[in-house]
Amino acid sequence: MEVFRRLPPADRRDPCALTIGNFDGVHSGHRAVLAQLRRRADELGLPTCVLTFEPHPREYFATLAASASGSAPALASATAAAPAADTGPRPPTPAPARICTERDKLDALAECGVDRVCIAHFNASVATLAAERFIDEIIVEGLHARYLLIGDDFRFGAKRRGDFAMLEQAAARHGFELARIATVTRDGQRISSSAVRAALAAGDFPRARELLGRPYFISGHVVHGRKLGRTIGYPTLNVPIPFDRPAVEGVFVVRVHGLGELPVAGVASLGTRPAVESDGRHLLEVHLFDFDADIYGKLVRVEFLHKLRDEAHFDSIEALTAQIDRDAQAARAWLRDGSAVRND
Repeated sequence: MEVFRRLPPADRRDPCALTIGNFDGVHSGHRAVLAQLRRRADELGLPTCVLTFEPHPREYFATLAASASGSAPALASATAAAPAADTGPRPPTPAPARICTERDKLDALAECGVDRVCIAHFNASVATLAAERFIDEIIVEGLHARYLLIGDDFRFGAKRRGDFAMLEQAAARHGFELARIATVTRDGQRISSSAVRAALAAGDFPRARELLGRPYFISGHVVHGRKLGRTIGYPTLNVPIPFDRPAVEGVFVVRVHGLGELPVAGVASLGTRPAVESDGRHLLEVHLFDFDADIYGKLVRVEFLHKLRDEAHFDSIEALTAQIDRDAQAARAWLRDGSAVRND
């Protein structure tokens, strides 16, 4: 699968079958879109292409609003207009939590048969691009779409003016085929990234698995940490989290893939480690059960099975160690009772 950090260069802009979206989590709804894209692309003899954005547009607008928080006029222009009765601008809408890392997103897109991914930098130029120019400069000239598949709620361009009706007119004008796919539902409920985030925030991993069509995991390379865990009898495998708002936080029962033929069970903490750090950065730390080997630099996949508790602050290392003891015992008990979902 080819990955471009912008639109492809002019000499690589081959006609394609295109879909557009953020694809956070690449859940079952996304997979339905990608399956339909693949089928029609094969019929037309075209490669498939996904256009996605970094950062998420809602992250961009949340950051813009937050940076303007000291200026009421600037904030008001960046967010929804307040009713006349309001005495000031509304607080900015928070950015959505991230379900997956870019690595996991790209891996999932490749598994779905995507041939090309274009990751467009979402900035002021893109945010203010008129919907008509988005069609002409990105869909037609930038990506040479011959087939465009969108979700039924797809909006685009400045102020989200672009819609299906506008695309229909453009398709007739430029000669590309246009289709849309209805929202995928299960048990009468819409499958969406928001639904996945809600399940993960609640620690409902069976529900997240249903929505995603696979277990929930985070992948990354193991890095060196402060080695504090070794000094208290709980060495950890450390995986950095490359964004500020992960969809899961707390202490979990996990198992780690990539360290051998079989996954290794353990207990993990994902958070900012308030007991030992003050930089606010998120880190995934896993204490592996009954495992001791050189793991630095390895690419691992940490699968989340069950949430034990929320992250907490402790006044001393002794209190932290006592809590880790309890967490490890609780994780082993959960695994011993046969509650773990088997997916070997």
